[in-house]
This record gives sequence, structure tokens and C-alpha cells, in this order.
Amino acid sequence: MKKLAGAVICIVFAVGAGNGFAQPLKRHTFEIGPEISYRVYKEPGVMKEEGWMYGLVGSYAYHNKLMLKVEGRGNFGKVDYSNSGNINNINDYVLEGRGLVGFDFLIAQVHSITPYIGVGYRYLNDDSSGRISTTGALGYERESNYLYSPIGLEINVQLGDRFYVKESMEFDYLWRGWQKSHLSDALPGFNDPTNTQKKGYGVRGYIGFLIVTKKIDFELGPFVTYWNIKKSDDETITYYGTPVDIGWEPKNNTTEIGFKITARF
Repeated sequence: MKKLAGAVICIVFAVGAGNGFAQPLKRHTFEIGPEISYRVYKEPGVMKEEGWMYGLVGSYAYHNKLMLKVEGRGNFGKVDYSNSGNINNINDYVLEGRGLVGFDFLIAQVHSITPYIGVGYRYLNDDSSGRISTTGALGYERESNYLYSPIGLEINVQLGDRFYVKESMEFDYLWRGWQKSHLSDALPGFNDPTNTQKKGYGVRGYIGFLIVTKKIDFELGPFVTYWNIKKSDDETITYYGTPVDIGWEPKNNTTEIGFKITARF
């Protein structure tokens, strides 16, 4: 997968090098708007959480052949936990920030291709502390942290005088993941172990339809995000300082399908 992503970027750079810039992109672009998505988190054979998320996305991009972009998103929702027992309406929120650098290749005045690479950070908080499942299990707060590098390709195609379609494809290489489990929420005396995840990846796809006006452009479209994370390192679980067990984060995957609408200035 990583080799394929690298090969695609190399090919695009080679093709684009032979095409001059026919028309510059907007030098400065600000974008902001709401999004809605349905997220499903699974630990196969162990548990599942799913629910609707609502949030806001925003970005700033600079184009001058070189592309520089910073973007962020935050969303909140309530998810339902199911295992041997159930807990409904658990508060969840996600914060994510990214910095990207790429190169714009303009072809035939109406098409642009932008390969990019960058660094991203994703934080998820899943808080079932104070909750009890239908089988009597005690809930606790979990914090998920991913540090990763996005490697992607964005393609813009003009459909008419004021209409464009944008497609983006991305591979996310996980550098490190950290999962902190606040076991002391369930039973005081337990420690709050942090498990390290060293292997995993993500993929993303988006199709947006852009309407251009004199002052503000509008873009809307569906997106999908998928994460696949391998089993974490082991950590010792203690009770008032005495080792009592070994804990780890099982392999897991997250699928998020959504829709966003943004205004572009």
C-alpha cells in the first residue's frame, strides 16, 4: 500500500513536469462548514460502538505552484456500546489537525492535480465513566491518540463555467497510537495504563461538487474514512501499586461515512 502511494505520486510529478501552468489557482483560500457522519468502531470478537457524529471542518490553503495547507475538524456525538452487555448514549468527541504540503499541476486550464504529504494528529475521547452496562460492567473514560502522515492526491475537474468536481484519495501511515484507559473511573485503586500502538494505517476518499460565485464558493459532498490498527503493546495493570494483570488494546477498525458542506472565501 505504501509503495503504491509512493508510485502514484512519482508518476503524477513526472506527468505534471511536462505541463506548464496555464492558470494559477486562488492564492489564498479559507474554508469552513458543518459535517455529519456515522461512525462504527469495532474490536472484532470483542465489542462494537456506533453512532452519529456532528461537527465543523475548516482549513486555510496557500497556492503558488507550491501548495501549503492547514486544516482541522471537530465533532461530537453519542454512541452505543455493545458486547456481552450494552451501554447507550455514550458521549464521544473527536479533534483532528493536519498540516500538508504539495505541488499543483494545472493541465488544459480546467484540470488540476495536487499530490501532497504531511503530518496529522487525531484525538478521540470516549467517556462512559459512571455508566453501568446491562450486565453490570462498569464504564470508564478512554482517550485515543494517533500521530500519522497523510499521503494523498487531489484532482479538480471543471464541469462548466461555475461548476467543478473534486476528488481526493489518501493513505494515512500511522507513526504511533496511544490509548489511555482510565480504569480508576470504574474502580478506585486501579492505575490508568497507556498502551502504545505501533502498526496501523488509514485510507480516505472524498468527492465534492464546487459551485463558484463572485464572492463565496460552496462545496458539498460525501466522504469516507477507514482506520485499521493492530494490537497494542502490553501494559501492567496495578491495584494500589500491586501488579494484578496485563492489559492491551485489541486490533480494531473504525469506519466513518459522512457528508459535509463548506463555504469557501
